[in-house]
Amino acid sequence: MAGEDALVAEIEALGETLGRAKVSINRRFIGQDGVVDLVLSALLCGGHALLVGLPGLGKTRLVDTLGTVMGLKAGRIQFTPDLMPADILGSEVLETGADGSRAFRFIEGPVFCQLLLADEINRASPRTQSALLQAMQEKEVTIAGEHRPLGRPFHVLATQNPIEQEGTYPLPEAQLDRFLVQVDVDYPARAVERDILIATTGAEEAESHPVFTTEALLAAQSVVRRMPVGDKVVEAILDLVRACRPGEPEGRDLADSLAWGPGPRAAQALMLTVRARALLQGRLAPSVEDVAALAQACLEHRMALSFAARARGETLTGIIARTATRVLGLEAAA
Repeated sequence: MAGEDALVAEIEALGETLGRAKVSINRRFIGQDGVVDLVLSALLCGGHALLVGLPGLGKTRLVDTLGTVMGLKAGRIQFTPDLMPADILGSEVLETGADGSRAFRFIEGPVFCQLLLADEINRASPRTQSALLQAMQEKEVTIAGEHRPLGRPFHVLATQNPIEQEGTYPLPEAQLDRFLVQVDVDYPARAVERDILIATTGAEEAESHPVFTTEALLAAQSVVRRMPVGDKVVEAILDLVRACRPGEPEGRDLADSLAWGPGPRAAQALMLTVRARALLQGRLAPSVEDVAALAQACLEHRMALSFAARARGETLTGIIARTATRVLGLEAAA
């Protein structure tokens, strides 16, 4: 009982700290509370987030602000078509000493940080994008046969322009699966855009301030993983994920619409993010409503439409919404 009381106290204290963090973030990233909550959820779960949207919607600004507020050492990579894997990971150089001796020295790339901004990640070739695969999964890189650990914690927040734009490459499926959530960043509402105009075109801009430290964020991640999840929520997650797989009996209705469905990482992502969403909303445990609310963010980038579905004009958003309604009795958030 004492242990449960201590956990409740930790959850409540963390909720208050997260409230202050959101206020600090909103000083520089105005409005778009849903976007902020999703990205904060990814950090609280120890995962990575893919921010998808047109240029100029504040994606880079949000990531920069999060580095300050969460107290993390930030790094940035601007992905371009000529970017090479060594530009991300680093490389060994041969140095000659004053006595004429030669030795290799490793020069760390920008991936050696705690919060990595992979800006416009889909503008680099798949070969270069894949340089992040090991880093995102194992939190280390292997260079010249030597394993080199990355910062702790380590998060990748990548921005991506819509694939329809010229000069972009699709992300490899294996890399998409490593992003805990996909965050769609849309145009702001009129009132929000008005506030942005006033706040960002004056003589001075509001500044965010640190709220978390590295140690505090690691402790918060531990709290999230210790939050209780009821059997009803666990079953709802399994029902939803399995119903989105065309090869499973539960997903037979989608066999003509999907080329492939989400794997176990999708269920893991939902299991973690529903806890973070409950925490951000001041609740002690998640509900089935959280599963429906996070369905699109956790599933969409882990699924692909079949050719027939594309020809019919179907969308993954619509399929996930219909499946959530059928399986959970609730509509997924768009």
